[in-house]
Amino acid sequence: MKKSINDNQKRRGRPATGTAPLVGVRMTLEFQKPIKAWAKSQDDRPTMAEAVRRLVAIGLGSVKVSRAQKRSDSPTARDLAAVQIDRLADSGAPAEEQASRKRHLLKGPEEFREARIDRPKRKT
Repeated sequence: MKKSINDNQKRRGRPATGTAPLVGVRMTLEFQKPIKAWAKSQDDRPTMAEAVRRLVAIGLGSVKVSRAQKRSDSPTARDLAAVQIDRLADSGAPAEEQASRKRHLLKGPEEFREARIDRPKRKT
């Protein structure tokens, strides 16, 4: 007797998708408009279902929203404060006194500098 041909039988129908249970939600058009607007503002233009999933994840806090990258050429708060201090400084005072006042304003009082927990301790 001849051997029968073993061939993998193809499955019929649509392939199985996600195994998570389906949650259907009915939304009014007024509720859908901001979701569609948010989806259009995204780079990859997600579908309505994906947009709802992402917004729910953001709302629940499980996904960290990425911030814009800090540009290296953008001025820091210290630079902006220095410009304003120079603008408002007493022009009649000597240059050394102006520099001392500016340094004191930018660094802040000494007792506060020691209390900052977000800054490393200065080496003495």
